[in-house]
Amino acid sequence: MSVPYGTAACEPPDSSDSPEEHLARLLGRALNSFELPDETIRRLDCALAHDSSLHSAHHSAGLHRETYRHTWLLADGSALTLWELAHNTAPGGEPQHEVYVDEDELRTATARLPLPSEAPDFELPVTAAAFPLPAVRQVYASDDSPDHARRLLRRAENADRPDAETAALLSTACAHRITQAFGRPSRAGRVALCIALYEHAFLLGDGGEISLWEVEHTVTPDGRHMCEVYASEDAARRAMERRAAQAC
Repeated sequence: MSVPYGTAACEPPDSSDSPEEHLARLLGRALNSFELPDETIRRLDCALAHDSSLHSAHHSAGLHRETYRHTWLLADGSALTLWELAHNTAPGGEPQHEVYVDEDELRTATARLPLPSEAPDFELPVTAAAFPLPAVRQVYASDDSPDHARRLLRRAENADRPDAETAALLSTACAHRITQAFGRPSRAGRVALCIALYEHAFLLGDGGEISLWEVEHTVTPDGRHMCEVYASEDAARRAMERRAAQAC
């Protein structure tokens, strides 16, 4: 579940951060960033997109601890995750941050924190998908949803986009919503390596729901933005991996 950073322990993420800027902010606040393997940092140098999500939290007796999962899409199509531990259990109560490559190392570090045991942990399951998806969704909008579906399918350039049957079904849509599932807009200088994934969910007249998955990227010969649309999340994520590998 991707959520905003909601405690004083963490600096709010900047949605305009490039993957490099996001990594620099994370490493800059982590006390143990020098312990990360050089190979990990080298791999992250070719990241194309990133996403962050809250993994677990513990708040009790004025003390708090949160763990965050930071995931980057790399240029070879793979993903790399770093785990961040944020807490205020050090003497003086100053916010502290640590970062780990391995989730087991994160658990070991978390177990060392002097936190009271009477309050249960709040923990979110790790999604089986290659990249974390936000659970906080936008509300439905009812402003001409069939036209939104037509425009989305019209700008799709992939040959395996949803077929005419899907288009006909979407002509009955009475509301829709858009959720950014992975990636953030790139700043100037990163435009040619922009990859993002969006879910377009449509509420149909019979109460059913159907989603189209849009991959927006600039992995094109001239660096222009390209839109691909898929009927399933898995197909869209495979397309993201292919485009990332092409950009390598």
